[in-house]
Amino acid sequence: MSVKEYSEKILKELLHNLQYANNNDFDAFVSEILSANHIFTAGAGRSGVSIRAFTNRLMHLGLAVSMVGEITNPHTHKGDLLIIGSGSGETESLAAMARKAKKNGVKIALVTMDAKSTIALMADVIVILPGVSPKLKNAGMDITSIQPMGSAFEQLQLITYDATIMELMDRMSETAETMFERHADLE
Repeated sequence: MSVKEYSEKILKELLHNLQYANNNDFDAFVSEILSANHIFTAGAGRSGVSIRAFTNRLMHLGLAVSMVGEITNPHTHKGDLLIIGSGSGETESLAAMARKAKKNGVKIALVTMDAKSTIALMADVIVILPGVSPKLKNAGMDITSIQPMGSAFEQLQLITYDATIMELMDRMSETAETMFERHADLE
């Protein structure tokens, strides 16, 4: 099979998987973002790469946002939001972070495959995206993937983040032009 044929199969798979996502989850996610005083984002591995891209776009919207672990992170306060991207919802470092955020009165939004995971049980908002991973402790959705490990989740996660940005653009009356004014210029 060629790279193009694999790409077509992956796109069909993601479109199929998206039908299992709940629009109410997305609405709650967007509402939490809009009501947050400051947004913190976190993820590990490939989910961490996806959420870094999302963090960048949130900044382009003019929102107060920080990627956890960066030296410029401010202190958390009640009314802040921690968005965690974790397919399994079990990554120890992210679970510890969620516990600390909860203790500090920070709301938690989780983008995951597992609604019953350790982090999901602490989350105020959960966006469930289907995927397959050997790291899932609880049964996720009954789907299969032609891709290795959590790739289908991670790809759908990135698409969902970009779609969330588009919804936020609508609600905030932002355009690509207004966002570009906040784009890095010392590259």
